Amino acid sequence: MAGTVIVVAQQKGGSGKTTLAANLAVAALRAGRRVALLDTDPQGSLGRWFMARKARLPDPGLDFTTSSAWGVSYECEKLRRDADLVLVDTPPKVDADLRPALREADAVLVPVAASHVDLWATEGVIDLARREGRRVLIVLNRVRAGSRLSAEVAGAAARLAADVAAAALSNRVAYAETLGQGLGVLESPAAGAARAEVTALARELGITAPP
Repeated sequence: MAGTVIVVAQQKGGSGKTTLAANLAVAALRAGRRVALLDTDPQGSLGRWFMARKARLPDPGLDFTTSSAWGVSYECEKLRRDADLVLVDTPPKVDADLRPALREADAVLVPVAASHVDLWATEGVIDLARREGRRVLIVLNRVRAGSRLSAEVAGAAARLAADVAAAALSNRVAYAETLGQGLGVLESPAAGAARAEVTALARELGITAPP
């Protein structure tokens, strides 16, 4: 049975695509899944995370490869054969280069930070994914508990032609710290609240089974 492909996409840079991909990869890994990462972003942030992980751990536990935008289909075809889950990190832009990744996606995750600018940038991704007939799930990221802006963005996101994940990631230092160490928050005993957030999101996506 071929593995599931989840594409993480967002037109605006700094939205948390790499944080989302890395943490979901670790969640799947800890659930006993075979995981592969595909980085199509020339900035290579996911690749740097993987190299930091490889330097830190004897066995990083997952496969990693890079690809041009137009090589995504070929790479996904190979990775699907051996992986239960393939996570694809994409460049921060919306144009024809994103379409090959969207065509391979079983689901498209769009991280949206707690700002209207991020939300506006999301519309292009949703439109392109809709044209390809793909399901889109908005994931609220860097949420500040109790802030009016976060509530406004969540409400506006819900009005777009896409689902909004019930689980959200808050604005926590633990995400940046663990990313720089090549880890996910689930591998950090000190990141209790962040661990709960990632666990909830992974369960919602079906990456991990409920207890």
